[in-house]
Amino acid sequence: MARHVSNMKDLEKALQPVLVNMVDELTERVYETLNYFLQEYYNSYNPKSYRRQFDFLRSAVRVKPKIKGSKVTASAYIDTQSMDNYYNATGYQVASWANQGLHGGLHTGSNTPHVWDDTMDNTVHNGELLKLAIEYLKSKGISVRA
Repeated sequence: MARHVSNMKDLEKALQPVLVNMVDELTERVYETLNYFLQEYYNSYNPKSYRRQFDFLRSAVRVKPKIKGSKVTASAYIDTQSMDNYYNATGYQVASWANQGLHGGLHTGSNTPHVWDDTMDNTVHNGELLKLAIEYLKSKGISVRA
């Protein structure tokens, strides 16, 4: 359906639903990738001296897109506040160790992912999100050149 756009406000209003859906899809991609690396982190080590609570594995959060002025924002992140079952470590410390490839602050092998950095490398830094954004906009009939 064609829309009449006579000023920037009209254009912003016309594009908003497209942007909300695009941001939602991009956030989902980051969230899925984060969960993949959280699972790989857990798979990389089998503790023998304690029983896992799985707080860190379940710590990924995805926030649906919100419109703030002329911007659409969303987020995917590790909720360190939800991780409160650790002995002598905060949730933030556990997430920091995981991003260094450590389990409980210890180097336990070379196949341990760096959870957040690997997520960013496989979504943002490699251009994957940009590629997905361009594909999404083109699928909606918006001409995009990269």
